[in-house]
Amino acid sequence: MAQDTQATPISTTESAAPGSEHVAEPVQRGYSWHVASNLFVSFKYAWAGITYAFSTQRNFKIHVLVGVAVLSAAVYLGLQPVEVAVLALTVGAVMTLELINTALESVVDLAVGHNYHELAKIAKDCAAGAVLISAMVSVVVAASLLLPPIWLVVQAQL
Repeated sequence: MAQDTQATPISTTESAAPGSEHVAEPVQRGYSWHVASNLFVSFKYAWAGITYAFSTQRNFKIHVLVGVAVLSAAVYLGLQPVEVAVLALTVGAVMTLELINTALESVVDLAVGHNYHELAKIAKDCAAGAVLISAMVSVVVAASLLLPPIWLVVQAQL
């Protein structure tokens, strides 16, 4: 895997015309800047992110377990394929937002270190809010699709 050594335009603080940019010298970047050499390696990196989130993020584990339970219930209850697909998309959206939230939190922590910054708090809170909204909407979607067949099963047992 080759390192990215391409010169990147950067803004400088020198007294130059507004909007002008200078080209920096090529920078040897560390391993974090390696580009995947093929599709398999890209999937390996993506799986590493999912594995990291599952092993370190309590909420991601909860979303995965609830998602598996909801999809299993949908199949068990005999929901139509399009209903299962809607549930799968909803579960996928929640897990995707949780991964984005984890990534954003990591980048913010990297940028501010152990210092408090109000903008860092806002970024983290907004990302967490996005996950919360998607989770609440997913509960509404799951309830609207799963409760009617569950109610039929309960009535049949009475």
